[in-house]
Amino acid sequence: MSAKTNPQLLHLVFGGELESLDGVTFRDIQDLDIVGIYPNYATAHAAWKAKAQQSVDNAHMRYFVVHLHRLLDPETGVSTGAAN
Repeated sequence: MSAKTNPQLLHLVFGGELESLDGVTFRDIQDLDIVGIYPNYATAHAAWKAKAQQSVDNAHMRYFVVHLHRLLDPETGVSTGAAN
């Protein structure tokens, strides 16, 4: 499929151990687990779910999905592929 009919919507999956269950401050930024960057939410969600299930015994470990495409193009949320 072409990018026009199926736009690339990049997502980052990462996680780490939180200082507290009440916030999102990480204990050690150097120890973050960068799982990867994925071309769409479905594959990012699958990666997030797998990592979250692996760390279920540690209540302070949290994984997140970041919608990179929204950061690249906040107005539309779609990556234009333009170099700035």
